[in-house]
Amino acid sequence: MRVGIVCPYSFDAPGGVQFHVRDLAEELIRRGHTVSVLAPAEESTPVPEYVVSSGKTVAIPYNGSVARLNFGPVVGARVRRWVEQGDFDLLHLHEPFLPSLSMLALWAADGPVVGTFHTSMERSRGLQAISPIVVPMLEKLTARIAVSAEARRTLVQHLGGDAVIVPNGVYVDRFADAPKDPGWVGTDERPTIAFLGRLDEPRKGLPILADAVAPVLAEFPGARFLIAGRGDATEERELLARHGDSVTFLGGISDAEKASLFASVDVYVAPQTGGESFGIVLVEAMSGGALVVAADIPAFQAVLDDGALGRLFHRGDAASLARTLVEVLGRREANAVLRERAAAAVRRYDWGTVTSQVLAVYDLVLSTAHAPVREDPRSRTMFGRIRAAAQGGDRPWG
Repeated sequence: MRVGIVCPYSFDAPGGVQFHVRDLAEELIRRGHTVSVLAPAEESTPVPEYVVSSGKTVAIPYNGSVARLNFGPVVGARVRRWVEQGDFDLLHLHEPFLPSLSMLALWAADGPVVGTFHTSMERSRGLQAISPIVVPMLEKLTARIAVSAEARRTLVQHLGGDAVIVPNGVYVDRFADAPKDPGWVGTDERPTIAFLGRLDEPRKGLPILADAVAPVLAEFPGARFLIAGRGDATEERELLARHGDSVTFLGGISDAEKASLFASVDVYVAPQTGGESFGIVLVEAMSGGALVVAADIPAFQAVLDDGALGRLFHRGDAASLARTLVEVLGRREANAVLRERAAAAVRRYDWGTVTSQVLAVYDLVLSTAHAPVREDPRSRTMFGRIRAAAQGGDRPWG
């Protein structure tokens, strides 16, 4: 099967969606399929050989973070050329409602198209404003996938329709078999607690963790907090500097180092305040053997099975986080049950299982397809069709 996958976000600053696209592409290739991924990337950015760059991006604030996207007539021409030359049996577009490559590919393509929705958000005026344009266009999707119940809720709430849930994937054994780093391994006297995330994104929750450090150290003076991630966090660094070597900022870490971190530490903390549709890092941490302590946002509650696979604390409440960490650190042997239960549960997210579920969707789509993917000639007048849709005229794809 020839599959074209479109990633809207730049490979210059990889995140959850980019890693999802990369791993899915490589698993499909491993199974004998031919895959081409279209994604934004600078010329100097190293990308896998199956990735075709669509060029430079623009940073746009989105859902509490910053998305690097590219869009416009020049990019649209590149997308149409990629679609026409790809001779794909099927297209798989990620986040097709964003003004990005995926939306352009949806305009450009005619044939079997699958869309995957990753985003979770509350009511969005922006999405409501563009829904008269986006909803008719989304009817071109032959099938829809949501990576979680939260992503499905966002799709249904904002754009209508429905989707089958196929979760994000993890190569579980890469984390389970990762070597421990002696410098990160905790002991009874010096347990280790890790955080990983963008330090300058408030929704990742570093300020909440920072406020919880002192109460934890009051009960466990030997505890060590390992904080990994890119971004400036001047205020938190200054606040935590008074704790000396009890807090270590690791900076950005590689995939291998991340796996080693999760295999080494006693506890992984996820203090995010919202905007998460799944919680792939929780699955990675559980795969590595770390006990997860996470905020009780819906996505994390789902991954932790409402506390059966880890511990939950009240979102945004540093005192609740501190109490939970103190309880966890005080019952190290009892936590072994949670770890064993989590290690078994994460197998459902292994890429071997997840890719089979994605392929089942592909098979269903292709069973009803009458022709492979081709360029849709109507895409060449897309801006006129957008205007017509926005003004309540003819539907762009009716």
